[in-house]
Amino acid sequence: MKFIKSAAFAATAAAAVLAAGAASAQDPEVAFNIGVTSDYVFRGFSQTDEGVAFQGGVDATLGSFYVGAWASNVEFGDDTDGEIDLYGGYRTEAAGYALDFGIVGYFYPGEPGAADYTYYELKAAASRAVGPATIGAVVFYSPDFFGTADEEAVYYEGNIAFAVSDKWSVSAALGHQALDVSDDYTTWNIGAGYALTDEAVLDFRYHDTDVDTPLSEDRFVASLKIGF
Repeated sequence: MKFIKSAAFAATAAAAVLAAGAASAQDPEVAFNIGVTSDYVFRGFSQTDEGVAFQGGVDATLGSFYVGAWASNVEFGDDTDGEIDLYGGYRTEAAGYALDFGIVGYFYPGEPGAADYTYYELKAAASRAVGPATIGAVVFYSPDFFGTADEEAVYYEGNIAFAVSDKWSVSAALGHQALDVSDDYTTWNIGAGYALTDEAVLDFRYHDTDVDTPLSEDRFVASLKIGF
């Protein structure tokens, strides 16, 4: 059921973009990205058993609407081949705040039938520029979360980014994952980004959680992302 719900919402988001295109003369803007990271960490947990991940995605924007897809290899110790995220949403501004409302579907090709990994989340985010800094908050809600243990799940995060120069930036985030069966936990990260070119950015980041497991312990991660 998770897959069906996610696919339906992704189709709805795509239909909204097409409808907006029919109502205006705007052409969609399409951007691609590829990247590599020493460890794919999602909300404090390694998704690649502390191994390297190769990633890439595509985003299409039409006015305030957007849709996109992103993929990465994962390592869960079973036959799961990777992760594919499909997402869409609407961005706007109000009272000086940038607002983002959307949905994200997480799909795992090759997942074991009983694993029930695939799920979706609704997203609401807000951010505001304060001088050279941007301060933001985001909430994700899933009625049927990853795996078989939990159903409802909510993730809250506050974040801040600061432009040090035209090349360097620093950023940090503090998040809390609330689960209806498993123990809730808190995660945080802090790091710096360096723009090699207008299209390529290096990121060096420290991740940690308050969960004591090999995949959630503190770690440093280096990543390279290229957009075109």
